[in-house]
Amino acid sequence: MGLEAAGLKCMALNEINHWAAETLRLNRPKWSVIEDDIKNVSFAHLKGRVDVVTGGFPCQAFSYAGKKLGFQDARGTLFYEFARIVKETMPAICIGENVRGLLSHDKGKTLKGMISVLDEIGYRVLDPQVLKAIYYNVPQKRERLIIVAIRKDIEENFSYPQPNYNQVFTLKDALKKGKLYTSNVPKSIGAVYPKKKKEVLDLVPPGGYWRDLPLKIQKAYMLESFYLGGGKTGMARRISWNEPSLTLTCSPMQKQTERCHPDETRPFTVREYARIQTFPDEWQFAGSMNEQYKQIGNAVPVNLGKAIGESIIAFLKKLSKKDDFSELKSSHPSLQKSKMPIALSF
Repeated sequence: MGLEAAGLKCMALNEINHWAAETLRLNRPKWSVIEDDIKNVSFAHLKGRVDVVTGGFPCQAFSYAGKKLGFQDARGTLFYEFARIVKETMPAICIGENVRGLLSHDKGKTLKGMISVLDEIGYRVLDPQVLKAIYYNVPQKRERLIIVAIRKDIEENFSYPQPNYNQVFTLKDALKKGKLYTSNVPKSIGAVYPKKKKEVLDLVPPGGYWRDLPLKIQKAYMLESFYLGGGKTGMARRISWNEPSLTLTCSPMQKQTERCHPDETRPFTVREYARIQTFPDEWQFAGSMNEQYKQIGNAVPVNLGKAIGESIIAFLKKLSKKDDFSELKSSHPSLQKSKMPIALSF
């Protein structure tokens, strides 16, 4: 959705989760939503017809056997499927998104392997960057690792979106009428704390967490975690109006990552979750309440996606102005001025 807001046309989207696919169909009936395991899907017929391939994939470890990882060595991982689609379609640019932990996964070998695979199939990979959502008009302390690869016959460089350190939105901006939204957050379904948890969280002030509880309650609530190292700042955490939300998870009631409403002792509702992720109020979510939380918690914040999309558009516009790209222009729709840039998303 963020890419669409930036001006990219979504030609096809792949999603294995049924309710996430239903959400896409519900909101964008004209989008081509392919609900299937990506291993079963080929996009070879779209070669030369798309400008961008984007995708998210887990940090699956590769088997190295002491050699430089190649395309075939990545088989069996979802990153292999991402690389396969890139190889099938050969877009001008591809964008991968992941958690920050990919940087250190398997002592950095996993990321190096991914870069090696993209290099083998004809792409040069820029230095991956961690983008902090709070600097891209998102009222949430969420981080995403962005991997950008440009086809090797293209000399133009891509510039990551510039962070705005002077504008950080808070929970109040997310849920109240103001700069981000023109109305207060709509009412919606939401999870409810069990009685015992509510009694504990009733004692936590806005901006506080388990250390703000009386010592006796701290020990009873934290159990063995009380004696372990680390701050565990997500436990019994109540967000204040004047700070961005901490990163939302797929479940609003996980003990390690609690996100309690500032005034009411309850988790954020579905629509509050959506606002913190910068979805517009008209975007609807299919499935049960838990499925809706899962979809929102898994999403890249819309405004962050838009910022990345705007950088993609700027990159493609620079290509369209190059006089020595007549062959490229004939094979890529975004470089023909009458057409919108086209993306595939997974």
